[in-house]
Amino acid sequence: MSDNHGNTPAAWTTVTLVLLAFVVGGIGLMIYSWPVFWIGVALAPVGIVAGLVLSKMGHGGGAGRRLHTPEEAQEARRRARDASAS
Repeated sequence: MSDNHGNTPAAWTTVTLVLLAFVVGGIGLMIYSWPVFWIGVALAPVGIVAGLVLSKMGHGGGAGRRLHTPEEAQEARRRARDASAS
């Protein structure tokens, strides 16, 4: 897991555009305007694609390197257990 907890330009862009899409779609429903509603519906995938593109360009968190293999984690637990026993 990466250190940024989703605080990346790609994540913020995705969340902002998808939230805007839901707001526009909701306003379209409230004022009975089908074109405004469908603009909101069309904006949601745009936000998702924009986030994916930004992530691929290096503005996302990335998968990162795994800190420990299962064997390394088991060895670390064994050392901690041995240290606390002595």
